[in-house]
Amino acid sequence: MTTTPINSPSAASSSPKKLVFPKASFSIRYGDRIYAAITFLASLSIFGIIVWLAVQLSSASSESIHKFGWGYITKSTWDETTDVYGILPYIFGTLYSSFLALLIAVPISIGSAVFLSELAPKWLRTPMTFLIELLAAIPSVVYGLWGIFVMLPWLKDHVMHPIANSRIPHIPILGGLFSGEAIGPSMMAAGIILAIMVIPFITAVTRDILKAIPKAQREGSYGLGATQWETISRVVIPFAKSGIVGAVMLGLGRALGETMAVTMLIGNQPPSTPNGISFSLFQPGYTMSSALANKFNEAGPGLNTSALVEIGLVLFFVTIVVNMAARLLVFYTAKDVAGGK
Repeated sequence: MTTTPINSPSAASSSPKKLVFPKASFSIRYGDRIYAAITFLASLSIFGIIVWLAVQLSSASSESIHKFGWGYITKSTWDETTDVYGILPYIFGTLYSSFLALLIAVPISIGSAVFLSELAPKWLRTPMTFLIELLAAIPSVVYGLWGIFVMLPWLKDHVMHPIANSRIPHIPILGGLFSGEAIGPSMMAAGIILAIMVIPFITAVTRDILKAIPKAQREGSYGLGATQWETISRVVIPFAKSGIVGAVMLGLGRALGETMAVTMLIGNQPPSTPNGISFSLFQPGYTMSSALANKFNEAGPGLNTSALVEIGLVLFFVTIVVNMAARLLVFYTAKDVAGGK
């Protein structure tokens, strides 16, 4: 039996080695600190801009806030001659037009994204993706001009007039959606143009999410004997549910704040109802952003300007609330997909 000396090489190799890290130079640590400080200030600046914006809007609209209180968002009268302001029709128009846009855009966007990520041949996938991303880069005023000169005449002749001359307006409940004169500029036109504008955003984000799903998920489904449709509907889309919800909320944020195209197509007057609210798609409407675009140039000093700035403040908070709701929805959807409680 042989023994190994303690100070032999074999003994040294079997003993635990002491990890030795290279000493960081002072210049490297100093650079890291500068880098961390710059990134911290960059992230802090976003928070600062939001707070600064809220403070400035609140300050500029303080006169209107003190005079009208909650009545500003619950009443429907906007009269510059008597200095009485309420924006309930504008809030309704903003939410209703955005809802119509998502109602049209979400099925088309998800269908397009599924086709591009799962079904489209390679020679077609690249040009279609390029065209969809190109739609997102077109300025909103171009959409507005196209809507006025192309979409509105077609919509009036081929959709609105045939519906107005049919028995649909006389059907209980459903007829309420098509009551009134079909003159062209309307909530229907605004909803369609908004849908066209948000489709590229929802489609592009959804396609990227679907492409990011691991191949093992699809292969496992095919291995169990599922068809392609069953794999897409029962594996791919449920796995990407939280991301798709986030894409839809991104589109909603775009629809809520859109100004120029909506201003050119919505009619810019509240519906002719006692409270200025109507669910009819043929009626004109007003959104908060279109009201700002139309009224601010002719606003008088004092309470009139303060009331207009308060529209911006309300739109600001509506956007924040929608985004917070979207974050919560994405969080709980992702938790549900992951099997969390």
